[in-house]
Amino acid sequence: MRLEALVRTAVGEVLSSWSVPTSVAIPVERPARPEHGDLSTRVAFALSRLRDAPPPQVAAELAAALASREEFQSVEAAGGFVNCFFRPGAVHAVLRQALADGARYGHGEEGRGRTVQVEFVSSNPTGPLTIGHLRQAALGDVVASLYSELGWRCVREYYLNDEGRQMELLAQSLWARYRQVLGAAEPIPEGGYHGDYLAAIGEELAGAWGDAYPVWDEVARARFRDAAVTRMMEMIHEDLDAIGVRFDVWTKEGELHRRGLVQEALEELKKRNAVYEKDGALWLASTAHGLARDPVLVRSDGTPTYTLVDIAYHLDKVRRGFDLVVDVQGADHVDEQRQVQLALKLLGVREGFLRYCLHQFVTLKGERGIQRMSTRAGRFLRLKDLVAEVGRDVARYFMVMRKPGSHLVFDYDLARNTSMENPVYYVQYAHTRIASVFREAEKVGAVPADLPGVDLSPLDDRRELDMIKELDRFPEVVRSAAHEFAPHHLCEYLEGLSGLFHPYYAHVRVLGQGPATPARLALLAGVKLVLGRGLAILGVSAPEAM
Repeated sequence: MRLEALVRTAVGEVLSSWSVPTSVAIPVERPARPEHGDLSTRVAFALSRLRDAPPPQVAAELAAALASREEFQSVEAAGGFVNCFFRPGAVHAVLRQALADGARYGHGEEGRGRTVQVEFVSSNPTGPLTIGHLRQAALGDVVASLYSELGWRCVREYYLNDEGRQMELLAQSLWARYRQVLGAAEPIPEGGYHGDYLAAIGEELAGAWGDAYPVWDEVARARFRDAAVTRMMEMIHEDLDAIGVRFDVWTKEGELHRRGLVQEALEELKKRNAVYEKDGALWLASTAHGLARDPVLVRSDGTPTYTLVDIAYHLDKVRRGFDLVVDVQGADHVDEQRQVQLALKLLGVREGFLRYCLHQFVTLKGERGIQRMSTRAGRFLRLKDLVAEVGRDVARYFMVMRKPGSHLVFDYDLARNTSMENPVYYVQYAHTRIASVFREAEKVGAVPADLPGVDLSPLDDRRELDMIKELDRFPEVVRSAAHEFAPHHLCEYLEGLSGLFHPYYAHVRVLGQGPATPARLALLAGVKLVLGRGLAILGVSAPEAM
């Protein structure tokens, strides 16, 4: 970021002297090959028409004008590109700034106190959380942390669907398990839940209540529904605690109905002529606005659909004053998401208020092959059990280290591997190795009192300068990872920075090297700082020893 700013400022001053309009964008990129410069700009292509000259000529003129600036070792024109090579002193300034900023390095202010609500997991309370929910839990939590790093006030929210047909099936499934414990041949209802977790709860209830509910009636329905939701929520909290996720707000669907928000949303849509009646049901007029189908909002029996309730829920988010809402959901819900966004638009909500962070499914690859998980059928690996097996750090990191829009195969064997083949440990080992260097430096009194103020001129090795240039990228990586809902960018960055450090650690001595020692300690302190900051955003520990 700092080095990019140097290039943009230098180029901008030249363009100003040429009387080029300030509206001309100055793109800066990092070349794939080091011989093409530390940073490069293609601005000559945009200037070609303004200067009435071909891009290579404009690039040559621009390179000549930049060559005398003190921050550049050299500036070269290559076709229409201008490639900039920095002097070591300009690179050193990046490290000095990072050390001076400390724990604030990479923190942005674009949020300026605005509030973003991130809603994620929101699993129906019909069973414990599984490895599939783990991806959404980790992804939502990290996205929230990324926005916090950009200066937003972040609210993490869980939407609890505690109404509807699935809750009825859960309650009756639990009652059937309860009756089975008491010796009755009561079948699980069609479409019900077969998981062993309900058998254990049924046994517990049979011991506590005896044969008090021999038939499935309204009394049994209310009692077993309450017991089922209570026990499921206890299990969900256990799973979330295991992965280190905390929610600020829990919103129940039942509250939306009791507060009249669902009916209110429907009336608002009617006022705007966004609803029509057909076959005794009420439909959202979506096809009139370019969508593929019109969803039912109220069934012919008068009950609201999930779509209407979801619209009401998001209208409530508007009224709560959030500046931005991010919903973390599976990519299989795209159609419903478009319906909600259209409804909000028809209700006058500004475009861009609601954004969706979409992710694909997870499969588990391990000694037993790839397995798909099914909560209803009872075939799943519970989230907290997976965390107990591989550790919280590994579980969280593995769930965000791939692009959310791609299918994720959780490699169980790699997750249990504690060597540096495991990407989590690869990054953590870099952090602990630096910590060990500082422990040794403290023993011999070699740690400078003022690391940001040490002479950095001994840092002239290409490997050292490359590490500092990588530190310069950290703030931009955080920004792009937040805006693109892409925590994997941060994982890739941390692995890349660790990949620069590990061979340096293996081949370069730090202590007992005269003036080079404090400079190298400053470098290692900067690398350790950024590794720790990145891991913290991911919710992964940065150990001092392993």
